[in-house]
Amino acid sequence: MSKSKKPKVKIIFLGGVDGIGMNCTAFEYENDIIVVDCGVSFPEDDMLGVDLVIPDFTYLENNAEKVRGLLITHGHEDHIGAVPHFLLKFPTVPVFAARLTLGILEGKLSEHGIRNAKLHEVHAGDNIKLGCFSTEFINVNHSMPDACAMCISTPCGRILHTGDFKVDYTPVGEKMIDLPRIAELGRKGIRLLLCDSTNAERPGYTPSESSLAESFDRIFNNETRRVVIATFSSNVHRVQQIINASAKYGRSVAISGRSMQNFVNAAVKLGYLDMPEGIMIDLNDVKKLPPERVTLVTTGSQGEPMSALYRMAFGEHNQISLGFNDLVVLSSSAIPGNEKLITKIINELYKRGTDVITYSNYDVHVSGHACREELKLIHALTAPEFFIPVHGEYKHLVAHADLAHEMGMHESHIFLPEIGRVFEMSNRSIKPANIVQAGPVMVDGSGLGGISGVVLRDRKRLSEDGVIIVSAGIDTEAMCISVDPEVISRGFIYEKENEELLSRITECARQSLIRSLAKGIDDIEILRTRLRDEVGEYARKRTKLRPMIVTILFEIRL
Repeated sequence: MSKSKKPKVKIIFLGGVDGIGMNCTAFEYENDIIVVDCGVSFPEDDMLGVDLVIPDFTYLENNAEKVRGLLITHGHEDHIGAVPHFLLKFPTVPVFAARLTLGILEGKLSEHGIRNAKLHEVHAGDNIKLGCFSTEFINVNHSMPDACAMCISTPCGRILHTGDFKVDYTPVGEKMIDLPRIAELGRKGIRLLLCDSTNAERPGYTPSESSLAESFDRIFNNETRRVVIATFSSNVHRVQQIINASAKYGRSVAISGRSMQNFVNAAVKLGYLDMPEGIMIDLNDVKKLPPERVTLVTTGSQGEPMSALYRMAFGEHNQISLGFNDLVVLSSSAIPGNEKLITKIINELYKRGTDVITYSNYDVHVSGHACREELKLIHALTAPEFFIPVHGEYKHLVAHADLAHEMGMHESHIFLPEIGRVFEMSNRSIKPANIVQAGPVMVDGSGLGGISGVVLRDRKRLSEDGVIIVSAGIDTEAMCISVDPEVISRGFIYEKENEELLSRITECARQSLIRSLAKGIDDIEILRTRLRDEVGEYARKRTKLRPMIVTILFEIRL
């Protein structure tokens, strides 16, 4: 009699690999599943009308009775942005996160009308047991407070998931990464390392956040203009350094931008920001003070069209107008794909006579992710048996895999992940297994999710070639046209300058209906389809464009 196969731990990548954002990984063993992170990514240029992209939860929904908990590494959107969508599907699943992350998450859930979520605060050093999994939270440094790595103890060995991290020996306002604990776990034995790959191509070390204090000091020293600093709203450490520099040089600080205001309010309430008494002023009071007495901290460092800085640059902000008496500092690096948006804002600021400082010409930004030498340190301390790079585009994953190989790990122990891929970990090995349904789910303003590729293709056609709407009345008893066709176009041609073409399209529609009715076709849907195809073909031949054709037929008796 053959022995039954022993169960294996499944590692299921629902996001966070082969692209920036949408971080979400499930771990499964028999009847238990835990999920680490549940983030969003932001739409590509061709995702017209899409606001957010979230993971596909189909696999989890098919195994809903197994899901024991959601554990969050930190509070960035690419790690928590999809939590409201997750909880709408799994309302009873508990969520575990550190204090600031929960503070941010509570506001997000409130906006979605989620009131009874099971939120549990954890601290670095805590160990959470969910089913067969026991997970230890480990302090790491990142570009926001309360970031944690996780060591997941499973029936088949330990898995260390770093989350997003850097090695910062002089962090601002928090403890440095817990390298001793990571080393101790390495000595005990790490079967599998899942490690942040965002900066895997960059040599050396990521500078400390505290290194920016000198840069801000140089900017504020003897500066007689109003200083406007745009940065990521979640970078509480950066905001703290801006406040410190402002206080040193006698400046009041105002906040602009909804997300920045929300983050600052949460950070102050929870004790993550040290705010000198009286330093904060309302945005409406900015004009009451001379420029050299004001610092404005704002959103919009990525050139987002609806952000506060964008509205200031284009003269659309209700309270702030920028000009010669302003210095704008972009204290961030460009997220891939946002370069054009940022350049657009910079050009507009220069047109207004506003000076601009960016990370490319001044030390006003440091990354929150580990570079190659820091990654080597984590590999050396953990000495994992197997390795899967995560959190990055495919080129980052390849660079990180190469780093592991350079450090002596055999190629057969290194795996490149893909969204939907399942890896099975036994007591002896790790092997790629099947692929489950996974991938991006597009969400528009309705928040309902599930925008299909067909809808996106329709939106793309409308944006490129416009639409032709053909309406007519027919009498299927008399088999004739009862109301002559009318043609309206939008985004296709300018009607006043192309009346002849519209007349020809109208005649094409009329002849199409005459031919169909003459053949005895009395089915409205067939008539609509034939009309749509013939008008579309005529428009394509005459203009080389492919507008969307909408046909409306009414049954009207003569």
